[in-house]
Amino acid sequence: MTKLKFLAAALLTVLLTPFAANAQALPDLGGKKVVVVTENAYFPLQFVDPASGKAIGWEYDAVAELAKRLNFKVEYQNTSWDAMIQAVSDKQYDMGMTGITINDERKQKVDFSDPYMRSEIFMLVRADESRFADPKSFAANDKLLVGAQAGTSPFYVAVYNVLDGNEQNPRIKLFETFAATVAALQAGDVDLVLTDSAAGKSITANSGGKLKLIGEPLQAEDFGFIFPKGSDLVASINAGIAALKAEGTLDKITQKWFVDYKPAK
Repeated sequence: MTKLKFLAAALLTVLLTPFAANAQALPDLGGKKVVVVTENAYFPLQFVDPASGKAIGWEYDAVAELAKRLNFKVEYQNTSWDAMIQAVSDKQYDMGMTGITINDERKQKVDFSDPYMRSEIFMLVRADESRFADPKSFAANDKLLVGAQAGTSPFYVAVYNVLDGNEQNPRIKLFETFAATVAALQAGDVDLVLTDSAAGKSITANSGGKLKLIGEPLQAEDFGFIFPKGSDLVASINAGIAALKAEGTLDKITQKWFVDYKPAK
């Protein structure tokens, strides 16, 4: 072997060794079944494709990659958002996913994975909106309504960062799913919806010019998967998330769903 070829081979070995070591270091769950619950109502993290009827999205792809690397089989089940955290806490499911913000209150009921995504809350409005441009001007006009899903981060940001801190404020119109809030905004039934930046960018890009994001971010938040307290899955999933981040796989999934994805017409 020439000196040049030897050096090239040595360099390749050095470059590949961390990745090989990382792959070997990942836990092997031995093909065990993991029951994952989701709502399928938070585009594009997880939703039902209207064309195929198949449940798809960012979180599905991320979990598929985790399952492949950690050697587990996924069984998906569905429940509503307002029942999900308690159901996981009660050990009805092994893991939950639906763009769940990591916070101290929820940590009292469930364990969280490390964050798989950081996002910020923005104001989503119709493209022709000119009556307000920030929380203060929205709050000043008592005729304006905000749509939200109870118990979510956007709901609490609407209550405490936009309005007056009253969770019963009649200016907040509640809907069962996030998708329903966006539909109400487009229909003119509400004037504002709060959304994380990742979903908001995808929604506006696919709205045909009908929606836009305005103002500065109102709050930053981290998303994580949830587990029953004391679950031995947490450490394994955290190792998998770290590996997917390091190799750029999560970035590729984000590009696919938040930039490149175009819903079927």
